Amino acid sequence: MLEHQITLKDGQQIAVESGTTLQQLAMRLSARLGREAVVAKVNGHWMDLQRTVHEDAVVEFFTLADAEGLEVMRHSAAHVMAQAVARLFPGTKFAIGPVIENGFYYDFADHDFSPEEFSAIETEMQNIIRENLPIIREEISRSDALEFFRTRGDRFKVEIIEDLPADTTLTLYRQGEFVDLCRGPHLPSTGYIKAFKIMSLAGAYWRGDSQREMLTRLYAVAFAKKSQLEDHLKFLEEAKQRDHRKLGKELELFMFSEDAPGMPFYLPNGLVIRNELEIFERRLQVEAGYQEVRTPTLMNQRLWVESGHWDHYKENMYVSEADDELYALKPMNCPGHMLIYRNKLRSYRELPLRIAEYGHVHRHELRGTLGGMMRVRAFTQDDAHIFCQPNQIGREIENVLELVSKIYGVFEFPYHIELSTRPENSMGSDELWTEAESALQAALDGAGVEYRINSGDGAFYGPKIDFHIRDAIGRTWQCATVQLDFQLPVRFDLEYVGEDGKMHRPVVIHRAIFGSIDRFLGILTEHFSGAFPAWLAPVQVRVASVAEEFSGYAQETAEFLSQRGFRAEADVRPEKIGYKIREAQVRKIPYTLVVGEKERDNGSVSVRRYGKGDMGPLQLSEFAEMLAQEIAEKKLLV
Repeated sequence: MLEHQITLKDGQQIAVESGTTLQQLAMRLSARLGREAVVAKVNGHWMDLQRTVHEDAVVEFFTLADAEGLEVMRHSAAHVMAQAVARLFPGTKFAIGPVIENGFYYDFADHDFSPEEFSAIETEMQNIIRENLPIIREEISRSDALEFFRTRGDRFKVEIIEDLPADTTLTLYRQGEFVDLCRGPHLPSTGYIKAFKIMSLAGAYWRGDSQREMLTRLYAVAFAKKSQLEDHLKFLEEAKQRDHRKLGKELELFMFSEDAPGMPFYLPNGLVIRNELEIFERRLQVEAGYQEVRTPTLMNQRLWVESGHWDHYKENMYVSEADDELYALKPMNCPGHMLIYRNKLRSYRELPLRIAEYGHVHRHELRGTLGGMMRVRAFTQDDAHIFCQPNQIGREIENVLELVSKIYGVFEFPYHIELSTRPENSMGSDELWTEAESALQAALDGAGVEYRINSGDGAFYGPKIDFHIRDAIGRTWQCATVQLDFQLPVRFDLEYVGEDGKMHRPVVIHRAIFGSIDRFLGILTEHFSGAFPAWLAPVQVRVASVAEEFSGYAQETAEFLSQRGFRAEADVRPEKIGYKIREAQVRKIPYTLVVGEKERDNGSVSVRRYGKGDMGPLQLSEFAEMLAQEIAEKKLLV
């Protein structure tokens, strides 16, 4: 009998007979692996465990404890959901059902789904899991596949197959009476699927084309253990309570209107927070040697052609015509900063030149992708560009890393760093890209920071360093970015007079820390669950009188604090003090000062702090001193 040499992940080698299935191989290695393995990688290719060994191979097995195994389980769960739908609602047609973060979805047509049907679908899915149906892979020619799905009237599968070359060999996956077109791999049987839950439905255009048929997309989550599913559902509930759109409305921070989709309106409370963020960062930027500038929002098309944005980004730009010429709202601030640099002859003595701008930019995002402050069409970038000599790159990158650390440290945000390299849609020569990527990597190595490589995710004009912060409930957000650019200096013909008296080309470092200030405010709203620290809070102190006769002292107290620069207000309404305290808590105001006869007579206040409750009495001057120190040190409230 012909044998093949199998090399395992740990380097162990064993000989197996040709035709041995991967599941048999797993069982031979250990009974536990035989029970728990769900998929294998063979010579770098993913394979179902029913596949057989027919050559020497490097084999690695994965279980549901591995991310790879969990992804396969979620993929198979999508098929199980489709099978349950087919049983319950005959005539439903199937489009696609891929894996997504934490779960999967499937797109359906010809049935009007409702959330009330979720329970029935889940019950039928459990029945299919209990049936423990083997999931069987079958190879089929393109012509036979077309005939099979045309006979069933599956128009979406037919269209997918018709787009493939005539000599393509396809795979079907069969579990009981249900058959689907799929690359795989899949679980050995439906019984391996563990905990899942259908979460929501949404409309989705076939192939993402708004001119095509609207389908119904059912979203679900799936995990290897019931406890993991329960933890995820708790996380989602926590995230729902922290949703910045909900809190933004309740706390009157910002609003949106159909008259300007995806473009936030700042209400007074929200603008206080935004202004404080800018004041905070602006001070640190001045200390770091930045000069602030302001560039126009609307600029001529020829500028965007010169910068390369017109070729790489015009579908995301808002364009208008004036004076028989095309103009565009800026999606980025960089071209305007190139013009500022080019405005006069520069000397090496001026470099590094650091210019910053809180620039209002517009980008045409698809309407269906908009989401509160997290995905908008109009936002403000805390943008900066550093024009420097090549030998200054390392030090300037280190300075930016230090500035990022200072700013994120105030919010106690942990973060990790990724180095994003050349994307497919890029401009410039291979040599410049190699030089830029090497320079960024050398700067990171020189700074001694940990980072990971994110291949192909750089900007079209250069590689970048991205900072991903982690919020209070563990979600990560990409915010700060540092991009090294050898392209725009060439396109704008930027030069400086070197120490040798000759003309040289500068390098440009693009830098943003909040990124989008609007998005950062949304992140902060969710991170703090609306309970902003005192230095950011729209109202820092509310003074509540226990009865009408003490309203004068309440107003005097609020005025005393206001004159000292605090954002304070008096609540002298003829309401019970318990009601006033509860309302201040709902508004998440950091400090509520209760004043009555005793406080009025001795010039004190009874202090309540959000998240901590009653702090007892303090002299008003003592409280003001304490609050001033808390704000100066930018302490977190909770």
